[in-house]
Amino acid sequence: MTRTYLPGIIAMAAIVVASNILVQFLYGSWLTWGAFTYPLAFLVTDVMNRVYGTAAARRVVLAGFVAGIICSLIGTQIMGEFGPLVSVRIAIGSGIAFLTAQMIDVGIFTALRDGKWWKAPLVSTLIGSTVDTVIFFSIAFSGALSFIHSGTDVSWASEVMPILGNGPEAPLWVSLAVADWAVKLTLALIALVPFRIITARLRAA
Repeated sequence: MTRTYLPGIIAMAAIVVASNILVQFLYGSWLTWGAFTYPLAFLVTDVMNRVYGTAAARRVVLAGFVAGIICSLIGTQIMGEFGPLVSVRIAIGSGIAFLTAQMIDVGIFTALRDGKWWKAPLVSTLIGSTVDTVIFFSIAFSGALSFIHSGTDVSWASEVMPILGNGPEAPLWVSLAVADWAVKLTLALIALVPFRIITARLRAA
């Protein structure tokens, strides 16, 4: 770890911690407040990759992964109204999804680095966000993966209903995943503006 990477590491850790806290608070029927902070992790990774390179981005991702593990371990020990704030399946899904998606983001960004300025951050974030959503919600809530931790009760997530209240019928967790994915894609587009501004300033410094 070098001094140069410290702001990126602090930013990533702050986003992970904040998201782990805000995920406890609902926003509407399908989202939590954490859905709006977590996608910023991709912005931090891409800024680090553009300004300091692939190795720096991977170090920041690993720092975020460690912060996430610590948050999950703490969450599994705090009892809420319906049990631990973080179930074993959510902890496993969160860790695997974060590390896999972020490393894919780094790889795609690096491959597209020499293209138009917006291409690398946009494509890498869109693909990384999609992978993150699929992995997390499948591991955390899918009935087909109950063997991951049979002691975790996710029967509520398997309740069949129209997707987002209007589409074809599917388990509740599919609606949660679709809503989360939509937020990530929207923020991926919005994040291009701060990405451009931040990278320009850091490279000029």
